[in-house]
Amino acid sequence: MKKFAVVLSGSGVFDGAEIHEATLSLLAIAKAGAEYEIFAPDIAQHHVINHITGEVMNETRNVLIESARIARGKINPLSAFNAASFDAILFPGGFGVAKNLCSMAVDGSNCNVNKEVEKAVSAMYKEKKPIGALCIAPALIARIIEGVKVTIGQDESTAATIQAMGGTHVNTTHGEVIEDKANRVFTTPCYMLDATVLDIYNGATNIVNAIMDSMK
Repeated sequence: MKKFAVVLSGSGVFDGAEIHEATLSLLAIAKAGAEYEIFAPDIAQHHVINHITGEVMNETRNVLIESARIARGKINPLSAFNAASFDAILFPGGFGVAKNLCSMAVDGSNCNVNKEVEKAVSAMYKEKKPIGALCIAPALIARIIEGVKVTIGQDESTAATIQAMGGTHVNTTHGEVIEDKANRVFTTPCYMLDATVLDIYNGATNIVNAIMDSMK
């Protein structure tokens, strides 16, 4: 049975992991006949957003603890990740990717990547194992793997950031998956487009199935 590592960035689209993308990715992995373990870095969250008003709240939270909400408590700190134990790694989107896993939301193409995230991606890349990313997460991968081909849909600003980091962006629509065969990177746009939950289900299913097909 193939095993995925799923890396979360908190809980909630505006300051953490996008919950629909995370949950439907887990469902897609299970439906594909694979298994998963969930990870998140044990770090302070960049900030906390009121998801009703969009305002920044005067409180602090921890990315691992918040991600555990989605994982139902069954989660590991990303520092414990061992590439040898997994066949693929997958990053759901959400603004937490650009705020907690790296500093792209503030620093754009000059962003810094969390060291544990960079180490995990680099280890999988070195072992030529599939790397999947949804929504904004492909931009994170472009910061780590030089020259990678990815998609975040059609957002011109984010595509320009990817290009500035040395990546190649391909415009896509709902459910489409871009496979960079040379780098074994798989990406799909999800909520970077104006999407429904059905679109997210299709995108998550398609990317997981593409990764599974590549490992046959």
